[in-house]
Amino acid sequence: MRPKGRTDTDSIYFKYPYFDGPFGNQRTALTTPTQVAIIGAGPIGMAAALSLAQEGISSLIIDKKSTFNDGSRAICVSRSSFYILERLGAVASFLEKSLAWTTGRTFYKGKQILEFHMPDSADEKYRPMYNLQQQYIEQFLWDAIDANPLIETRWQSQLTGIQTTNKSAQLTVQDPLEQYTLQADYVLACDGARSTVRSLCNHRLKGENFEGRYVIADIKMDHDYPTIRRALFDPECRPNGTVLIHKQPDNIWRIDYQLRDDESEEGALKESAVRRSVELVLKDINYTGPWELEWWSVYSANTLALDDYRDGPVFFVGDSAHIVPIFGVRGLNNGLADAINIGWKLGWVLNGKAGNALLNSYTPERRGATLDVFANATKSARFMTPNTPGWRIMRDAALSLALTHPFAGELANPRQMTPYVYADSPAVEPSFNNDIDNSPVVGAVVPDTKLDSGYLSDQLGDGFTVLCFDDALAHELTQACPKSYDIKIVTLPYPSSQADLFSAQQQSAYLIRPDLYIAARWQHANAKAILTSYRKVTFTLEDAT
Repeated sequence: MRPKGRTDTDSIYFKYPYFDGPFGNQRTALTTPTQVAIIGAGPIGMAAALSLAQEGISSLIIDKKSTFNDGSRAICVSRSSFYILERLGAVASFLEKSLAWTTGRTFYKGKQILEFHMPDSADEKYRPMYNLQQQYIEQFLWDAIDANPLIETRWQSQLTGIQTTNKSAQLTVQDPLEQYTLQADYVLACDGARSTVRSLCNHRLKGENFEGRYVIADIKMDHDYPTIRRALFDPECRPNGTVLIHKQPDNIWRIDYQLRDDESEEGALKESAVRRSVELVLKDINYTGPWELEWWSVYSANTLALDDYRDGPVFFVGDSAHIVPIFGVRGLNNGLADAINIGWKLGWVLNGKAGNALLNSYTPERRGATLDVFANATKSARFMTPNTPGWRIMRDAALSLALTHPFAGELANPRQMTPYVYADSPAVEPSFNNDIDNSPVVGAVVPDTKLDSGYLSDQLGDGFTVLCFDDALAHELTQACPKSYDIKIVTLPYPSSQADLFSAQQQSAYLIRPDLYIAARWQHANAKAILTSYRKVTFTLEDAT
């Protein structure tokens, strides 16, 4: 919502583009079949299209809107997501515009009880977290989409029907001029929490709804506080409630404040009520300067997910598959991880570089990641918005104790997101001699490290990468590897600090997937074992002899 007299896209700092529906020569190919139809041109849909394009796969994005989503919405982008954006070829604009941060401060009754610092060092390519409004996120991804000839986007085009078989889907689409149908081999449902695809396929999210409701308001003010996440528990402006404050680019500040049980959403969303509430928050943080109201909305904390993220040729991605609480900034970041996961896998299957069974690993990996998010986010949500009298008593007791005992303040740590480990995935291969002490485990994201020139991640291939520490092993693998295999071999020196990071001996090796997850590892590797694992995790088992 925006102040009186302004439209949904009348922003004080961002100019929304306008996209026409298909017209002219574009209409001659409306019913041409497509390999992949992506429903939803938000960040997740665009990321999925870019991931497919990295594999040389064309796609069609369909969206009912004529521009980007209104408002700042998701603003916290994690380090792991910046690696995804780098793989998609879109990271430069994000780095230029976003605000990096590493620190959070928590206050109870006006007194600081915690200052946490997310892990960071000079060896890290990216900072733990960045703040950037969703409008910019969508703009920068769109810039990459618009420049990519493999991606077609149809705006002002609404999906109204879908019929599926095991091999394809027939989509019915309504645009400003007509209704038409087209065939798609696969459909990626990236159309958000109110997913049309999910509804048309008769699926429902299941899980838990939390009682806490928050108004989120963006304001513009010239406030010199650093880019630090602030959490206020039981402040004067919101007795018994919680307030979160984040700095964004362009002097835009996000203020999230919890509604009382006796406050209706309808009343709380009135412009006069939002202005009054923001004024009280600003008074609480000792800001007395001018400010301008930009946008506001409301949300509640839910943990909801589908039982299966696949229905035949349809894959549910991002909020169409799951809804997570914002506490711990997991929503957008979890969705981007979904997008690159299904993007490279579907690309490899369509390219013939992987067997169809690889697609069956999408739900176990990404639903497993969602459940892990739920486990952590639920702890944060119950602390931020206790859903029972018992939880409130325990939360308030911990906060009171933190006033005099610093250790108790750690209970207010938001548990920032780290990538889920795909330990039980069918698309990773526990190798026989996999007991390497203190090393990255199979199913984890490969750690990055600074090299003499650049970073390790700069050396990894677009396909699979074999990381080894011995020139002889690298030569053996080069000689044995078929030319049709998408494998890059990277050799790190041994001994070295890089080898120490991987607890590597000279014959150690790691097999890294295109999404930077470790597919297999060996303390004592040979070419045959590495290639066999490659065939197994790509489900080209007919060659695994």
